Amino acid sequence: MALRREATSSRDLAQGVSVRARCATVTTTAGGTRRLARVVSAGVVGTTVEFYDFFLYGAAAATVFGPVFFPHSDGLLGVLLALVTYAVGFAARPLGGLVFGHFGDRVGRKRLLVISLLLMGSASVLIGVLPGYQQIGIAAPLLLTLLRLVQGFALGGEFGGAVLLVAEHGPRERRGFWTSWPQTGGPLGNLLATAALAAMAASTTGAQYSAWGWRIPFLASIVLVVIGLWVRLRVAESPLFQAVAEEHREERTPVLEALAQYPRAVFAVFAARVGENAAFYVFTIFLLVYAGNIGLPTALTTTAVTVGSLVQALSMLAGGALSDRLGRRPVAITAAIGCALWTMIFFPLVGSQDPALVFLAVSVGLLLHGTLTGAQSAFYAELFRTSVRYSGVSLGYQAATVVAGAAAPLIGAALLRATHSAMPVAIMLICCLGLTVLGMSIVTETARRELAS
Repeated sequence: MALRREATSSRDLAQGVSVRARCATVTTTAGGTRRLARVVSAGVVGTTVEFYDFFLYGAAAATVFGPVFFPHSDGLLGVLLALVTYAVGFAARPLGGLVFGHFGDRVGRKRLLVISLLLMGSASVLIGVLPGYQQIGIAAPLLLTLLRLVQGFALGGEFGGAVLLVAEHGPRERRGFWTSWPQTGGPLGNLLATAALAAMAASTTGAQYSAWGWRIPFLASIVLVVIGLWVRLRVAESPLFQAVAEEHREERTPVLEALAQYPRAVFAVFAARVGENAAFYVFTIFLLVYAGNIGLPTALTTTAVTVGSLVQALSMLAGGALSDRLGRRPVAITAAIGCALWTMIFFPLVGSQDPALVFLAVSVGLLLHGTLTGAQSAFYAELFRTSVRYSGVSLGYQAATVVAGAAAPLIGAALLRATHSAMPVAIMLICCLGLTVLGMSIVTETARRELAS
């Protein structure tokens, strides 16, 4: 194995000069600058659309899916059952990561990103027209779960492709900043999702919203998907992947190669992602569950998340830019520790039911989370070589979403129901953020690495 790794490194080094020259041409000419801007725009628009669809489901699961699809389960139990269907989407994400990672390393990043967008949009529109339990009985929650699995499978291939496409186009000196742009699709999608639901809740009566109002944002996703496809179909394939393809250096089984050659890197991605992912879902999706349990108006919490999402998007860009200057690890570790400390303040502030303190709690939490995410964006791509990068990143990244993204709101709701306290949830999140610090610490600094090597 050592001889094989050494041979691989020698081969990549021998071919690295021509690849770096190609990338330099791409990013330093006027045409190259326009190409990079187009790739970044495609990443932002595409991930925004996909996360809009994905988070729309989470917000609806926390507020309305219980009575629509589980009408015989009251209170927190109905919400918990709705969140189970929310969680199964995360179970499908590692499978999506494996499939999209494999073909992304074999046939290219761009094609797979188009497919993921189509799958996500189709599933969301179908959720928007899905009859409830009163109309078709047990088939309603079963079909809801199936469509959620399709959403999870599609999103499993999104991050690896969108961020890597930008990383493989952009200059090394500002790679952290440029790769943080597609990450803003998360908060922007969440912003659009919560804003759409809040707008419908404000413009309809409670009965109208439960009957049909919540469906409108799901149906509206078809417009966003068309826009996303138009942007994505206009971008060029990664120059690094093109070089690998032209030199016939694709791996036959890139997932297995990533596991065999980069086990520490795969674990680092997994561990670093756990706390970041858990923090996001606790500060957003679980917040809606907790707020409903203590009697906070849905309009207040969704508006707080909307404002916090704007702060989060800006802090992602700041985190990426800081990571270019100070390094990926120092910025990410500092932000993770800040998140852990803020967790102990977050729930008391929300529990005060003072609107100003609720806004403060959410905004600061998402600011710290955004800084952490922005600093990690390029870090993941820099851990792997080109021919296994999509697979390696997707494998660790999506495996963490099962542990953190699915478990955090689900376990949080169960703990809240059992203990009537948010303290166990805070402790859980702090432990997850400890894993993030570990993941960022077990590998060397990556900020100055050449992706072609």
